[in-house]
Amino acid sequence: MKLRYILLFSVSSLLMFSCVSTKKFKEMQAKMQARFDSLSAEYAKLQGELKTCNDQTASLTSKNTGLQGQIDELNKQVAFLKENNTAALKSLEDMSVISGSQAESIKKSLENIGAKDAYIRDLQSAMAHKDSMNMALVMNLKGAVGNANDSDVNIKIEKGVVFIDISDKMLFNSGSFTVSKNAKGVLAKVAAVLKNQPDVEFMVEGNTDTKPYKSGVLMDNWDLSVKRATSVVRILDKTYGIPPAKMTAAGRGEFVPLMPNDTKEGRAANRRTRIVILPLLDQFFNLLETKKS
Repeated sequence: MKLRYILLFSVSSLLMFSCVSTKKFKEMQAKMQARFDSLSAEYAKLQGELKTCNDQTASLTSKNTGLQGQIDELNKQVAFLKENNTAALKSLEDMSVISGSQAESIKKSLENIGAKDAYIRDLQSAMAHKDSMNMALVMNLKGAVGNANDSDVNIKIEKGVVFIDISDKMLFNSGSFTVSKNAKGVLAKVAAVLKNQPDVEFMVEGNTDTKPYKSGVLMDNWDLSVKRATSVVRILDKTYGIPPAKMTAAGRGEFVPLMPNDTKEGRAANRRTRIVILPLLDQFFNLLETKKS
């Protein structure tokens, strides 16, 4: 309203001090009114924009208050974490610090573990190779023995060792340590396979049942088992040409039974001669040395 009064005062002054026609006055008045209306509209627009800004400012102030609350809460959490971190660092300071020599010792221990792991893999590979050689030997023996009754000749692998069990009735007469003629055919077949394995060494082991035995210089079943083993060894040497240095004769008497001795069948199973293919540890470790080189 003040603006309107100022404009009217200005116009009145012009009318008082100027010689202006009524027509020009009205034209000027119209222009001034139009300018006034334009300014009023602009003023109203600015007032609206000011209100919008005030509303936005209030909204932002409210959001800022909420954010400040979140910031305060986060600062509390940070302070709590710092306190815990300080306590943890203090605990670490109280613990023993690993020295350079200890770190080097740990490094060497880890290297040793890696070397041992590689050694174990080589060992497993060598064992697999040995097992495959034993399996081939068993297959050759079974092929050579052929149609022999399984109850009289049993060829198997146990814990990596090859066993050939030959029943007492095939090799010896009752109470005798003289090899029967019928047994020589089986011994010849077994000897043929063993001769083709020049690196193989084996033990001939006599076994008996628990029935008491004594005859001449033989005091008991243990003596009898030893004599039966040496009788087989001599035939393998003298008749089939297996070098004596590759054979060992042993007697186990009645002390390693396969079955209980309280039945006829059990005693028959226990009276046996066993050929044990001895594991050659030096050859086994040679396999490992070959893999390392």
